[in-house]
Amino acid sequence: MAVNHLKHFVCIHCRALHPPEPELYTCRTCGGNLDARYDYDTIGTLLDPERLGRNPDPSLWRYAPFLPTGLESSPISLPIGMTPLTKAVRLGQHVGMNDLWIKNDTLNPSGSFKDRASLIILAHCQENNISMISAASTGNAGTSMACLAAAAGKSAVIFVPESAPRPKIVQLMIYGARVFLVRGDYTQAFDLCEAVSSRLGWFNRNTGTNPYTREGKKTVSFELWEQMGYSCPDAVMVSVGDGNIISGVYKGFYDLHQAKLIPRIPRIIGVQAEKSAAIANAFHGDGTICRVNATTVADSISASFPSDGEAALAAVQKSGGTFVTLSDDAILGSISTLARTEGIFAEPSGAACVGGIKVLLDQGEIDPSDRVAMIVTGSGLKDVDSAFKVTGMPGIVDPVPEQVIAAL
Repeated sequence: MAVNHLKHFVCIHCRALHPPEPELYTCRTCGGNLDARYDYDTIGTLLDPERLGRNPDPSLWRYAPFLPTGLESSPISLPIGMTPLTKAVRLGQHVGMNDLWIKNDTLNPSGSFKDRASLIILAHCQENNISMISAASTGNAGTSMACLAAAAGKSAVIFVPESAPRPKIVQLMIYGARVFLVRGDYTQAFDLCEAVSSRLGWFNRNTGTNPYTREGKKTVSFELWEQMGYSCPDAVMVSVGDGNIISGVYKGFYDLHQAKLIPRIPRIIGVQAEKSAAIANAFHGDGTICRVNATTVADSISASFPSDGEAALAAVQKSGGTFVTLSDDAILGSISTLARTEGIFAEPSGAACVGGIKVLLDQGEIDPSDRVAMIVTGSGLKDVDSAFKVTGMPGIVDPVPEQVIAAL
């Protein structure tokens, strides 16, 4: 076994400390979400650029000292992480930015950023001989967990809203997960998963409840740092639903900063749908996260009451970032803009940052010369119906050249 440098968990709400335990979820003092803390002084000597540059392992385990596990290597062979970071030249020209970058997480095995979190959950289960994993999801977290559980020979039970896109449902089914379509929204699926998992003793992957998910999602920040030549962008943009991804992005840079590997934390900027904007409302209001009636075409960021909202709000505040909100029409338009400028087909939530950039520029929150990285979190193949709302259906012709020429 490798050395596990995890020291303890700290409650995001009341700051109580908790030693790591196999089935520790939330704070035993106040019920708040937990955040991991490490032996940063030691890690800083183990992950310097020279050592990383010599490491041939492309998996998340190249950052093993920052992971809450004692496994020597990834528990499965699926290639997760080290996704491409490319300069978005044509998109940058389109929106008026000179140094815009895309971190393309649609290329993870299940087509989603969520594979990062699921892999750390899987490692924890492997170490602790846990065979049954449950999760509530709008689609991506569930399909990710089902995919990785199948690769490891473990069982997964997934709860999703009945309105989840059909491609995500069929992904769940084809990986062999036991799937329950829940009448209601994500919050109701989340609550049902919590109740059933507690009663039956399943290991619950739910983001916001399970502190290990953030520890997987933070690895995207390590990769950004490494791929940008061991430097940080001025800002990182990500779409936000329950808040766990954006809190993970901040956590990765926080860990690097604590280990004295970076001099500063970049601004973390969240993009929410106008009708699923509980965290953005709190940020621009009095700081209180209130339940909303979440209805948006971007199902992956639809959350009436975000389960990791407190951590997400703190991440943006502490980094000097901000939140922007978009209409569903603007989000749908972003799918087309991203695809036609950079050749990347993203689901609505994955493309939302494109529309967010325009808002930030108009508001003066970012400068055209700023170095900005945006994370594209999910493949457009997961929600083709939303894409058809943008493109419409092509015309039908007989196999007659004159009809084509006339149509042109």
